[in-house]
Amino acid sequence: MRILITGLNGTLAPRLAEAARAAGHEVVGWDRRAVNPDDEALSAAWLSAQSVDAVAHLGMGSARFAGWLASRCPNFLFTSTAMVFDHEPDGPHDVGDARSAKDDYGRYKIECEDAVLLANDTPVIARIGWQIDPTQPGNNMLMALDDWQTREGRVAASSAWTPACSFMADTAAALLSLMERRLPGIFHLDSNAEEAWRFDELARALAQKFRRDWRVEAHQDYRHDQRLVGGSSRLPPLSARLPR
Repeated sequence: MRILITGLNGTLAPRLAEAARAAGHEVVGWDRRAVNPDDEALSAAWLSAQSVDAVAHLGMGSARFAGWLASRCPNFLFTSTAMVFDHEPDGPHDVGDARSAKDDYGRYKIECEDAVLLANDTPVIARIGWQIDPTQPGNNMLMALDDWQTREGRVAASSAWTPACSFMADTAAALLSLMERRLPGIFHLDSNAEEAWRFDELARALAQKFRRDWRVEAHQDYRHDQRLVGGSSRLPPLSARLPR
């Protein structure tokens, strides 16, 4: 397949591109400096010239752009987030649960989901949690905890939070599989769905795995079972990559 992947300057999209190329697919990126997504005529001409077989929309952009892009390719995948669910009501959150986000990012992703569903009869919407990777910059749990330790001298981790999370390589493989299989629907991709690691024990396991000298301090200031459950897609559990 020839796949357009947006967000190649981000965190997860480069991992998806690596997985796609390793599987023999051709990857095309969207250069916003050369093709402004707000210019629909230019965008339509450019996209038509690419002759892509699939689109994976991982980049940031307006809900309008997400819907417009979804309308241009039947094999369309959009990555959403566990943040479409607030901590009230608590999880674990099933595929069919009402989206309850109160924060700006969660509401933005809900708007994008709705725009995609209106524009495309057979999209894939993949909701994901916090991603883990030893090297990727950006919104990466491992790098974030490094930063917490540097700034605060500790990693404050709630033992009352059960996060949705996965290793990026596993998430990328699952996203690619969804595009290859062309199974439309809403999918929850969470390596913590069944094992229910608390955030404090996850932080300690990451410190052991990646040889970090974090001072992990447990608290209970944030309470949420954020796990993403339901649906037919499964990721390897966290215990496949971490000592427990």
